[in-house]
Amino acid sequence: MSLIKLEKAHLSYGLQVLLDGVELNVEKGQRLCLIGRNGAGKSTLLKVLAGDVELDQGSRTVDPGVRIARLEQDLPDADERSVYDVVAGGLEGVGELIAAYHHLIANAEDSDMTEMARLQQRIEAVDGWQLQQRVESVLSRLQLPADALMGSLSGGWRRRVALARALVVEPDVLLLDEPTNHLDIAAIEWLEKQLLNFNGALIFITHDRALLQSLATHIAELDRGHLRTWRGDYRSYLDYRERALEEEARHNALFDKKLAQEEVWIRQGIKARRTRNEGRVRALKAMRNTRAERREQQGNANFAVASGELSGKLVAELEDVSYRWGTKPVVSGFSGVVVRGDRIGLVGANGAGKSTLLKLILGELEPQTGHVRRGTNLSVAYFDQLRDQLDLDKNAVDNIAEGREFIELNGKSRHVISYLSDFLFTGERARTPLRVLSGGERNRVLLAKLFSKPANLLVMDEPTNDLDVETLELLEDILTEYDGTVLLVSHDRAFLDNIVTSTIAFEGRGQVREYVGGYEDWIRQGGRWTDDSEPEPTAPAGAQNQAKAAPVKPKGKKLSYKLQREFDQLPAQIEALEQRLEALQSEAGAPDFYQRAAADVERHMSTLAEVEAALEQCFERWAELEDMQQDG
Repeated sequence: MSLIKLEKAHLSYGLQVLLDGVELNVEKGQRLCLIGRNGAGKSTLLKVLAGDVELDQGSRTVDPGVRIARLEQDLPDADERSVYDVVAGGLEGVGELIAAYHHLIANAEDSDMTEMARLQQRIEAVDGWQLQQRVESVLSRLQLPADALMGSLSGGWRRRVALARALVVEPDVLLLDEPTNHLDIAAIEWLEKQLLNFNGALIFITHDRALLQSLATHIAELDRGHLRTWRGDYRSYLDYRERALEEEARHNALFDKKLAQEEVWIRQGIKARRTRNEGRVRALKAMRNTRAERREQQGNANFAVASGELSGKLVAELEDVSYRWGTKPVVSGFSGVVVRGDRIGLVGANGAGKSTLLKLILGELEPQTGHVRRGTNLSVAYFDQLRDQLDLDKNAVDNIAEGREFIELNGKSRHVISYLSDFLFTGERARTPLRVLSGGERNRVLLAKLFSKPANLLVMDEPTNDLDVETLELLEDILTEYDGTVLLVSHDRAFLDNIVTSTIAFEGRGQVREYVGGYEDWIRQGGRWTDDSEPEPTAPAGAQNQAKAAPVKPKGKKLSYKLQREFDQLPAQIEALEQRLEALQSEAGAPDFYQRAAADVERHMSTLAEVEAALEQCFERWAELEDMQQDG
């Protein structure tokens, strides 16, 4: 039975055809993954299924009584709302009543009994007690702290709250657009388990191939306005798609040959024109129209790394290196060697310290204890996940060529437009300001800039974000064949397994260990996140392990409302101060920092000391309030 059905669906934005006669049936129990190139229209198709976008032509039919919930790509705001309020808000109308009653019960001593009785009557009138049980059941199942403020939660925990808000509706169809964004590997694995246990129909978009392979029972690829569907997993679909594209190419070649023959016939001499068949002429005109309307398959990206001179055999050697942010251990006694040709992956929870270790290896930070010895003749190219190297007001050409028409690649001169075509940019798109390009296109510009500069050490921080699968697979091939050294931070398990030769894992509490092989090899060798049996503090959002360290409300003495509010807000303050401190220390570590005016240097160092002191005070206050709770 179809829960949602699209028939002859047409949708265009300007000249771009997104849906061209698309047919789709969504049935109970399906886990359907929408795949396709960046800009193909996957997110728009999801909005059509949700009923948020109207079709130009065709129909969308939803079976009566079917409930649809959607997990947005953007995270819920980190504001002053409680987790309970956000989750209950998924139940329109009655959710506000349930949330208000929850807060009255939580503060029963100070509550207005008249207001409580009034709320009880209103909830009973709409049969809301059953819905209240549903909210509390979802909170319990997802291990969410009902009274924690959204502003105190990390990105992974806010994603968990958003999922709870969608599930509390008990939807028949759940729509998810890039659900792994902002999540570390542990949180992605947690989400994967939750979705495998979902009983309704699931329609999702993801670039995470491990999640795709694990979840999807059906594949639907949106390609040039057409939807190619397949019943089976992702690996079997790839074989099917290759055969389908070969058949399409063979059919087009035969069509073009026939068209060329007919064009020769129509251009024959006067005698042929006098005796020609008018039906054949009309058929030729129809063939011309068909050929003009054909949308060609977009080519694959085709790029390579500009190799620099070989570095020395030793890239970096770390001996008993330790580093702390305030009282928080980031790296504790880590030793390791990076040699030329290594491809090393760094994995761990968000905020665990992966970027800090990279800076220690590169010399942007010095260890507080231990020693780092760096190799010779290092030429570094850095891929920054925040894309800070790009000027969004400039186009791709100006970002890469910086006013020149030609750039040097491996000793040869090449026109910048030709170079950008390897990254799937047309001349028009290459001259479009980056501010209006998609995230995937901006990442391709950053890759183009990175690979245009000779380098023997590639440092890549989340390079896979927003890239389509074909570009991901090409990037894998390039990095595998690269003869320099690669340091890679990624939450993409398949990408890590296909590239790295060893894995440096941040396992919690400052413990950093190196393992041979990729992510799955780390698991097989006994690698783990923080042990469940170890006591987990209610850590700040940037320091907690998202998969294991749920911000559970500690048992013991209950703080006053004012102190509890202060306690809930401290993690967000600590995370902000940590980020501020890291930026200040990075600026102070710049080679030209001490060439500034003396007053400027003194002012900067004074600010840095103030931030350090404020961070220390926050940690001490957080520990003090936690002790007050546990001593009750």
